[in-house]
Amino acid sequence: MEANMPKRKEPGKSLRIKVISMGNAEVGKSCIIKRYCEKRFVSKYLATIGIDYGVTKVQVRDREIKVNIFDMAGHPFFYEVRNEFYKDTQGVILVYDVGQKDSFDALDAWLAEMKHDLGPHGNMENIVFAVCANKIDCTKPRCVDESEGRLWAESKGFLYFETSAQTGEGIHEMFQGR
Repeated sequence: MEANMPKRKEPGKSLRIKVISMGNAEVGKSCIIKRYCEKRFVSKYLATIGIDYGVTKVQVRDREIKVNIFDMAGHPFFYEVRNEFYKDTQGVILVYDVGQKDSFDALDAWLAEMKHDLGPHGNMENIVFAVCANKIDCTKPRCVDESEGRLWAESKGFLYFETSAQTGEGIHEMFQGR
């Protein structure tokens, strides 16, 4: 009987991509991911312990893509946990707080850490990098203006986005790469 039944087409297997977030502690990495994956904002600061994880599905043409986002703790104490997550990454969100100059200045060190942990055979050429100037909604004075952040990102061939995890401004656009 089964031989006579029409064969159903298997839907295309969903594609998975791995995205990691990098940046100093308290720049809003977890809030950006929660805003995108869960459409909510958590105002109470809870430090990420090691690695947090978010997943969401996006439709690209007729294909479902699962975006697995690994939210890496920014504190130096968690380096030994972080260093295992750089491999097999397709996308990186480099986050800084526009009101904290040191978080912007640290972006080079984050890139150096990733390059070091990927080793001599690690290739960062095929990874999409998005620089996320976060907390643009804050009332405290801005220490890193848009032109400085954009220039830094573009000098490295990275995408650049101004975002607010609290209001949601720029978050969807950043993940869509627009």
